[in-house]
Amino acid sequence: MNDEEITIDEFGEERVPVNDKRRFNADGKKVIEDEKPAEPLRSAMEVALEAKLRAETERREAAESKLGSVQVKFDEAKANLEKETAEMRSRLMKTLEDRSKQAQFNFLTTLLPVLDNLNLAVDASESDPSVEHLRNGVVGTARSFERALIDVGVEPVNSVGVVFDPEIHEAVDTAPADAEDDGKIVAEYARGYRFAGKLLRPARVQVGKAMADSTGE
Repeated sequence: MNDEEITIDEFGEERVPVNDKRRFNADGKKVIEDEKPAEPLRSAMEVALEAKLRAETERREAAESKLGSVQVKFDEAKANLEKETAEMRSRLMKTLEDRSKQAQFNFLTTLLPVLDNLNLAVDASESDPSVEHLRNGVVGTARSFERALIDVGVEPVNSVGVVFDPEIHEAVDTAPADAEDDGKIVAEYARGYRFAGKLLRPARVQVGKAMADSTGE
């Protein structure tokens, strides 16, 4: 016997309550509360489209993830390249500055003997007023200065006795000359020089010019 309450009806009969979960709607049809509505059936095309959409979504997400990774690597490579370029530029500038300073140092070193000779000439002129001694001192100074220029790569331009070349010579004037010396340089006023294949300055010269033969007049 269960615990459910038993009642006696008007006829003296026992009645056992029944827990009936069945319900009826307005049309008298039975409705079960726990029954869930059936899901609508989908067509094969809808299923295929949904699967295709899901696949495309996954591919897009994978592509975006890969693109992000590539972008990160690109940014890192760019930053490293910029850093290396800056360091290389700094090293190159330092190397050029060092070479320039070394070249200046070497040039100044070659000029020191010139200064020594000038000081010797001055000292000699004070103790010996002879013009000949002063001249020798000046000549020695000029020769030492020319050697200093040659040591750093400066080359004199040939002039006297060679054919005049407007590329390396500057004609100051002309002088009468024999026929064989016509167009040749007969005198030099200032020496010209080259450095590293370039003309520092042209030689200032006098050019010979043959006189016209007037014996037949």
